[in-house]
Amino acid sequence: MVGLLSGTSIDGIDVAAAELHAADGELTLTPLGELEIPYPDGLRSDLIDALPPQPSSAERLTMLDTRAGQAFGDAAREGVEHLAGGRADLVASLGQTVFHWVEDGTALGTLQLGSPAWIAERTGLPVVADLRSRDVAAGGHGAPLASTLDALWLRGLAESTSAPAAALNIGGIANITVVGPDGGVLAYDTGPGNALLDLAATEVTGGAKRSDEGGELAAIGIVQEELLNRLLADPYYAAAPPKSTGKEHFHTAYLAEARRATADVGGADLLATLTELTAATIATECARHSVRTLVASGGGVENPALMRALAARLGDVDLRTSDDLGLPRAAKEAYLTALLGWLTWHGVPGNVPSATGARGPRVLGSLTPGAAGLSMPTPYTEPITRLRVAAAPRKR
Repeated sequence: MVGLLSGTSIDGIDVAAAELHAADGELTLTPLGELEIPYPDGLRSDLIDALPPQPSSAERLTMLDTRAGQAFGDAAREGVEHLAGGRADLVASLGQTVFHWVEDGTALGTLQLGSPAWIAERTGLPVVADLRSRDVAAGGHGAPLASTLDALWLRGLAESTSAPAAALNIGGIANITVVGPDGGVLAYDTGPGNALLDLAATEVTGGAKRSDEGGELAAIGIVQEELLNRLLADPYYAAAPPKSTGKEHFHTAYLAEARRATADVGGADLLATLTELTAATIATECARHSVRTLVASGGGVENPALMRALAARLGDVDLRTSDDLGLPRAAKEAYLTALLGWLTWHGVPGNVPSATGARGPRVLGSLTPGAAGLSMPTPYTEPITRLRVAAAPRKR
């Protein structure tokens, strides 16, 4: 299986290949490798320009859907050739989210670009895509789908420690999955991960940098409490889960409005304050659920300033990265996508209703046939209760 996605930071396309096998209710995932492929020149900026609050059009979104689909198709082909030894059964794509429609705490729609027809054409393989919409139609938020992997993966850890364990992904938006020792699961978006940080870094550096690389700016700044408290007063943080959010909420105008309402904050102080915002909102949710072990992944883990702030806020919580448990932190969501594809391909529901808020389990996504049409495997009917990550094979 090959999994593809581009996160809310819109940095490029993450690709992962994995072997997946199920037996006796346990799914074994063997990582085969991962790639990060930048978007072609101009596509990233055009995707960012299509995000709220900027206006868009059917013409523009159609063009971007095709261009993103072509880029995803090229990325999938590279994944098949360089990671999967030239052979794969399926490509699964979470696409590029450009809008997540939520009103009064209810998700009503979601849009991911990257037409799967282009992926199928360029690889000859069947493609599972549009993985969020069915959950939304069933009353869920279509997110965070990471809860599917995390619920199976962390169950043993929660049982062995007799305390809740949580997985954290820090992308443009941060989300957590809390798994209790009894197997109970709760997951939701905690708020901005890198989204506001990236906007501020771009502004502070005059466009020279798209992010606070290495947390260097935040490290020399001072947290401005007035702005931090203003940002923490956002009603989103007090809303009960399940809930989801995105760049349609945490965007340039949102940050500008908060800054206008407080004393002027710029430069490194702005980055330090936004870093503390991300750390504080994550840590608050961990404390709410008495989390004792937190397993982090995503691009935010590469920011030392953010990880220091998070560790300080977490206190005696055991903070690890997903690498410690066998999944590369930069590619965990690409492996998640491969897992979701396997589940759909085998007729197994891919959502966790207690996490997304859906009315019940649903088989996710839509299938686009490959060059040979569709030849589906026999549905897997035994409940899957655990995920084991096997050691990756040694590369020759």
